[in-house]
Amino acid sequence: MPAPVSHLPAPVSHLPAAAPDLLDSPRDWAPAATPFGSFDLVPVRLDRDLALLAQWMNDPAVAAFWELAGPDSVTAAHLRDQLDGDGRSVPCLGVLDGTPMSYWEIYRADLDPLARHYPARPHDTGVHLLIGGVADRGRGVGTTLLRAVADLILDNRPRCPRVIAEPDLRNTPSVSAFLGAGFRFHAEVDLPDKRAALMVRDRALRNLL
Repeated sequence: MPAPVSHLPAPVSHLPAAAPDLLDSPRDWAPAATPFGSFDLVPVRLDRDLALLAQWMNDPAVAAFWELAGPDSVTAAHLRDQLDGDGRSVPCLGVLDGTPMSYWEIYRADLDPLARHYPARPHDTGVHLLIGGVADRGRGVGTTLLRAVADLILDNRPRCPRVIAEPDLRNTPSVSAFLGAGFRFHAEVDLPDKRAALMVRDRALRNLL
């Protein structure tokens, strides 16, 4: 699934560097009911989650796009960039019926380096994700959870007009999953580390796509 635009989020100059509760407290969002079971976003804790996340990052199918393979310290550094930041990106475990099975980053796209590459709107919210277990790939789980997470964002962030994603254009399964989850293809975007498919799920169209 999509890799981050940057391993170290940087502020966009015309927007405030910090503000309280930039993402409306994802830790407090209620679970989503899906055909595969109850799904919850649980903010990452390094002491609890690092070993599992590093294992996933070393899966060749994940490493090809996330580029975080290596010792646990590589994954830890990526997580600390967010955990020690101002809250503009929140790393989360995706927990399906009590089992951690995916990794998500919910981030303020309008405060991210991505905003330099597309016409960002205030409170645009982005998602990165990976499906950790091989058994959960290729059977529609990712598509279902993408729609569920986009709905969680729109339900819990009333100021958010759109959910944004930028999967690698070469990652055909990821692009297809976003399309199946109600996102529309907006444009091809040249980012520092990849050519991306800019995917958008509009609040105004959420019940139509």
